[in-house]
Amino acid sequence: MPHNPEGWLVTVARNRQRDTWKSAAARTRSPWDESRDGASGPHSPLDEIDPDAIGDRRLELLFVCAHPAIDPAVRVPLMLQVVLGFEAAQIAAAFALPPATVAQRLVRAKRRIRDARIPFGVPSGTMRAERLPAVLEAVYGCFAIARNDADETPHDTPESMAGEGLHLAVTLAVLLENEPEAWSLAALIALSLSRATARQGRFVPLTNQDPGLWDADLIAEGETFLRRAATVTVGAPGRIQLEAAMQAVHAARRHTGEVDWPALAQLSAALVSIAPTLGARVAQAAITGQLSGPRAGLAALAGINPPPSGFQPYLAVRAELLAKAGDPDAAAAFTAAANAATGPVAEYLQARAAVLRNLPSPVHPDS
Repeated sequence: MPHNPEGWLVTVARNRQRDTWKSAAARTRSPWDESRDGASGPHSPLDEIDPDAIGDRRLELLFVCAHPAIDPAVRVPLMLQVVLGFEAAQIAAAFALPPATVAQRLVRAKRRIRDARIPFGVPSGTMRAERLPAVLEAVYGCFAIARNDADETPHDTPESMAGEGLHLAVTLAVLLENEPEAWSLAALIALSLSRATARQGRFVPLTNQDPGLWDADLIAEGETFLRRAATVTVGAPGRIQLEAAMQAVHAARRHTGEVDWPALAQLSAALVSIAPTLGARVAQAAITGQLSGPRAGLAALAGINPPPSGFQPYLAVRAELLAKAGDPDAAAAFTAAANAATGPVAEYLQARAAVLRNLPSPVHPDS
């Protein structure tokens, strides 16, 4: 099997067409067009087909913005703003950074591009591989920022940026064919989007959702993408593949009716070992709380230092664990988490705080 089957077919077809045009039979059947006698040979519509072309304008621009001369720390925010149209405040929330910091970085990056006259061009296949990690992060960021939009805007409509994230991920995976992280990203987004129908415009925690309301077609699609990622993986799975596998464990509840928490704990430990991001460590603490009790989860959270600007998932997980532990500080913790959130998530957290305030003061387990 050729490395690039489509490109191989185009090349063979182009060569065969040229041979036909140059053959004696073709010359004697019809008058010869003198324009074919140029040094470049006869023109074929196949000549205009580029087997290495990306074919999607947004993906092309994402690869352009991943130029190595641009500061790695600002490549993804730049792609999210310039190509995908997100505001600096939205990008800042996704990166747990102050909006002013992100805005300043974007301004400096654009000034450097202008002053250094950094050339913008769609990279070839070799350079594309070097820029792929940043493009994957940008597509992931697009979905992460817009995922709540899917509650009110179906993912298959042009207005849905969450749906755009899925489209870009699938297009990228098909384009690259044998890149496991690209297939894994498509799987992760499809599996996550499958649960939008269960929220119906409001926030419902994953463990409280009715799996019967999840989109079975998207789950099947995500599982197919994840299997494809596994078949092309060489060595240990990457970060996105592990995250997609965790989403698949949650999606399996639609079939089994249960969450395999030990499997999630194993995947989470593997994820933290290769990518100890703030989000991965908070997720691991939440899983620990489910398996070993809220006090164990709180102990795991205590080892994490959230950024000064606050990290909403950290605050929400801490509030939930405090509530399960019967801690009187849970209501205040839910309020703090609500202040760091927006939309349906903030409303849900505010409601949890209100319920706890109306309850009688609980007896502390250690008292």
